[in-house]
This record gives sequence, C-alpha cells and structure tokens, in this order.
Amino acid sequence: MIRAALKRIDFQFLNPGQTSRGTLYSKPSWFFIIAKVGRTGIGECSVIPGLNPEYTDGYEPKILEVVDDINAGAIPNLSDLKDFPSIRFGLETALLDLKYDESGILFPSDFTSGTRGIPINGLIWMGTKAEMQARIREKLDSGFRVLKLKVGALNFDEEISLLKSIRKEFSPDDLELRLDANGAFSPRDAMERLKRLSDYHIHSIEQPITAGQWDEMARICSDSPIPIALDEELIGISNSSIKAKLLTRIKPQYIILKPSLVGGLEVSNEWISLAKGQNIGWWATSALESNVGLNAISQWVFTHSVSMVQGLGTGQVFSNNISSPLQLREAELFYNPANRWGEVV
Repeated sequence: MIRAALKRIDFQFLNPGQTSRGTLYSKPSWFFIIAKVGRTGIGECSVIPGLNPEYTDGYEPKILEVVDDINAGAIPNLSDLKDFPSIRFGLETALLDLKYDESGILFPSDFTSGTRGIPINGLIWMGTKAEMQARIREKLDSGFRVLKLKVGALNFDEEISLLKSIRKEFSPDDLELRLDANGAFSPRDAMERLKRLSDYHIHSIEQPITAGQWDEMARICSDSPIPIALDEELIGISNSSIKAKLLTRIKPQYIILKPSLVGGLEVSNEWISLAKGQNIGWWATSALESNVGLNAISQWVFTHSVSMVQGLGTGQVFSNNISSPLQLREAELFYNPANRWGEVV
C-alpha cells in the first residue's frame, strides 16, 4: 500500500533575489514523501509568491487533500490538478521517483550515471550596476559563456550602460547574452527599448511585456530585432487547443518551460510538441525549486537530447538547500552518483 506524508521547507536566499516584481528573501516548498514496499519517492511543490497563480489560501489545503486521498488508496489523476500546476509537478515527480530502487533517479541516463552533463547559463540577478558587474565577473571566472540577465528594475539607461560595458570586453562570439524582462516593458515603449538593446547583440529576451496581451505580443514578435521568448505567457493555460492558438497567434521565436509553473513534465512535453510543429525553439529553466525539483527537471531535460544551453542554474541560491548529487562543473550541471541525498527534514 502506498503511504504519503507532507513536509514544508522555507528556503532562505543567500542573497536577496531581485526581480521586476519585487525582492525575494525566502520562498516555500512542500514535499510529497510517498512510500511503497521499501521505496520512497519525493516530489517538490515549489511556488514563487506573486507568480504562481494557484498560490492562494487554498493551496496548502489542496496539497493535504492529495495526501489524504493517497492514504485512502486513491491516487489523484494528474489531469485533475490542472489548476494547481506546481502540485501536479510535485505529485508527478514523486511518483516517478518511486519507480526506481535508487533514490532520486527518475529517468536513468548518461546524466544520472555521471558521464554527461547539461550545459547551463549563468543567472545574473538584478541589483545595482556595481553588484551586477561583480556577479557577471564571478560567473565569467567560473567558466560561463552564456549569461542570463534580469532587466527591468534599474533605470533603463543604467542597464544599457551595463550591457555596453560587457560588450566592450566580450564579443558575441565569446559571450552569449540572454535577457529576462519579466514583463517590465510597456507595449508603448517595448519596441524602442528592444531596438536599443539590439545594439549589444542579444540572443533573446523573455517576456518583454506582461502576459495576456496576445495582439501586442504578436506585433512585438513580428517586428522585434531581438528574438522573443514567451515565459509567463504560458502560465495558467491548460487547454491544448488554447496552447496551439497562442503559439499560432503570437508566433514567438522561443518558449521557456518551467515545469512547476506550466503543470509538470507531461504538460511540458505537450508544449514542446506544439512548438516543434510551428518551428518554435524552446529551453527549460528551473523556477527556484530546491535541488529536489531541479533534479527532476534536469533528468527530464536530458531525455530530450538538447543542444541548446538550459536555464538550470538556480541550485546555489539557497543557504538551506537539500544536499544532492547535483554538481556544477564550470558551466555544466552534472549528477554525481557517489554523492548522497540529504534528508527532507
């Protein structure tokens, strides 16, 4: 018989995480701990306050309801959790983890054997110009040659100055720059800002305007000198026909998949299939999960034999993260089977 338990951990940021939506000092995660005949599966329900639409007063009661259902012998269908994407991701990955004898293995591969890694970008949080310059130098010294910069919190001219200083030192052949605006631009000024940013050879920019403005986003994707990646635009859409309609209408160059926000790995696979059908590129990013959620996303990403650099570099942002076999070697994420998992306590 399958038994389930629940554990909440509030993860503390080593450095405050500043975005255009505000500053994060801590964030909660809930963990399904599912046991069956000597095996244990753990899945993380990770939320970002202000971003996950399901994170309301009813969130924790819903997780407890899932635990009660499992203990009563009725594992919920994942599709029944479509309005709770992070809970769906947590349950899905816990059940995958339960399949294999070795804890933490969801998709056995050359990644989990430790023989191959996943190339990832370095994430540069918002801050003062001096802070961001220091963070950029740290990542470059660590071997990263693809950086993702959060923009939208500083004065725009300061952000331009920062990019100018980067490009004075590193050419596009030496350093790829990705930007994430988190919807910070208005439809009125977005195009002018994108044109100014394009002087610095930007690979792509995520979500220049807030989600839900399909016609405006379609215009931007059509006319922008910088390729556009949809991120928050995908959140909250569970109907397959609406997903296809969104991609057809907006025609982005890329989509960014955050399984905790879009509803898990199966749902992410559906987005990938729809995107490929319209020649739209994709990559995955973690959404401030602990090492438990990051592990699940990384193993899943590896099954897609991706060549594009992924956004899986958030495993080092918490002071109380769960120890794991995940290791960062220069600009690649590896799984070292010799290292043991810490307990979810």
